[in-house]
Amino acid sequence: MIALKQILVATDFSEVADAALAYGRELARTFGATLHVLHVADDVYVRLGGDAYVAVLPELQQDIEKHAQQRLAELLVDNDKNPLPVKPVVVTATATALAIVDYAAEANIDLIVVGTHGRGAVAHLLMGSVAERVVRTARCPVLTVRSPERDFVQPDLPVASARA
Repeated sequence: MIALKQILVATDFSEVADAALAYGRELARTFGATLHVLHVADDVYVRLGGDAYVAVLPELQQDIEKHAQQRLAELLVDNDKNPLPVKPVVVTATATALAIVDYAAEANIDLIVVGTHGRGAVAHLLMGSVAERVVRTARCPVLTVRSPERDFVQPDLPVASARA
């Protein structure tokens, strides 16, 4: 039997990340799991170089992280009578996939749910794929979700009709 107690959804606040969150929520409800929702904020200090960052934008990183926390709070509003146990998390890193995999290992995550943009081969070669890196390096199973091309999560579907 599959036992999922800790489910992680990685979000960049895109449409495909929203689709992944819908799957993560439904899986967490089905298995009675805790839902971790992780956003990896870019490390501005490293991107801009230490000296430029300190001289020009000392509060930029804090603003980025605060904004991400606010977006997560908005995203995780749950109007259900029995709300899910949810853990919103913002981490700062330059390597998004590595940060997701590291968090999953530290938090004993049973399943990672991540959206994928499904870019073509040329775009993939130029930009890489966070989802692909997570799939290749995670120690736990990873569910990749494309933008709602075919949506399996149906809101308010009665249980009786789902079994029919």
